[in-house]
Amino acid sequence: MTKVRTALIYSPLFGSYSYGDDHPFKLQRYHLVRDLMEAYGLLSLPQMEIRDCSPVNEDLVSTFHDPRYIARLKEFSASDEPRADFAFGLGDADCPVFAGLYECAALGAGATFEAARLVEEEGFDIAFNLAGGWHHAQRAKASGFSYLNDAVLAINWLLERGRRVVYLDLDAHHGDGVQEAFYESNLVLTISLHESGAYFFPGTGFENETGIGRGDGYSVNIPLIAHTDDALYMKAFDEIAYPLVAAFNPDVIVTQIGADTFRTDPLTRLEITTHSYSYILRKIKAL
Repeated sequence: MTKVRTALIYSPLFGSYSYGDDHPFKLQRYHLVRDLMEAYGLLSLPQMEIRDCSPVNEDLVSTFHDPRYIARLKEFSASDEPRADFAFGLGDADCPVFAGLYECAALGAGATFEAARLVEEEGFDIAFNLAGGWHHAQRAKASGFSYLNDAVLAINWLLERGRRVVYLDLDAHHGDGVQEAFYESNLVLTISLHESGAYFFPGTGFENETGIGRGDGYSVNIPLIAHTDDALYMKAFDEIAYPLVAAFNPDVIVTQIGADTFRTDPLTRLEITTHSYSYILRKIKAL
């Protein structure tokens, strides 16, 4: 049996920046997760490699993000001076401004690009970026802790190479930024399982958001009520998401595995455990 080639994308610079002492998103967690993976022996598995990454290049950033937004992002990134531009979503409680902001976002996006590149060009079966998942970043606006949409940039690169892509979002929040990017495309199937936007950020991701034009039917949302547990979550995946992924028959699957669905997360109200994630990822691997 051929062993699966896997890669962990990890930079020693992960965690070198900070959203602020009072912000709930702590970038230092990347180091802790890597240490935990090492303690469990996951980093020494056969066919497992750890790869470094570089910040995403500006040409790739420009495939999605508005140049005026990027210019302001870089301007605000140059110092710790308190500033805000709410038109671009910068400087509020969710998306604070801090020195090195652009470099921080570009490194996370570069890690996701490296994961896509390893699968596309070096024959890896699976590549995992600890510092990815910035699915709320919009074309010209920061949102939900997200400044550059790493998944969109990586998918755009794959599309340029003629690939068909499924984007599967398992975060507790709707993947609104990724949906925005591909809402008119039939080359990317976006599927998001999330806590209902009826009472939860970002207030989108309803069943009737299905895409427009050529993209009609290629945007799939599965909003879940508060306190959804493993049984309901896996049922939703099995009956809706999995058959669609299989029918679309993608070349590459990009997955956002947000850990905020877990029942102990302080900001969400789903009650998922690691059982659901291991179940879903085993089925995805078997495709």
